[in-house]
Amino acid sequence: MPGITRAEGFYLPPPHLPANRWDAEPPAMRAVRWYEERSQRRIPIGEAVILDQPLYAQINHGRWVANCICLSAQIVTPTDPRMWCVECGTGWWQVKFPADVDAVEQQLLDLPAAERNWWHTEDPEDPMRPTLEV
Repeated sequence: MPGITRAEGFYLPPPHLPANRWDAEPPAMRAVRWYEERSQRRIPIGEAVILDQPLYAQINHGRWVANCICLSAQIVTPTDPRMWCVECGTGWWQVKFPADVDAVEQQLLDLPAAERNWWHTEDPEDPMRPTLEV
């Protein structure tokens, strides 16, 4: 049974490029390269880092993902916890993962892929997060 999908296993070069073409790229940058290949356009990447608000990693149907504030999403990885949104280009977002990534992944592995879902406990967008009644 396959594990939880991470950026480095998903964003791979297309068949017309050598399989190791992006090996020197960090996983967050591979997402940009993958998108550039499919859209046939370059994406300007800057050095801007968004520090005031992290994005929270979640597992959605067996994939680590982060949702940008523009409502786009990308597959992410704890080995490179950042994301450049290829849709809005706001900057390098820091992606917050759980302290024990392996434990979170392990607890989901026996479930069917469609049921492999997990939300970060600090994520305000978690639909299961208790809300305070006023």
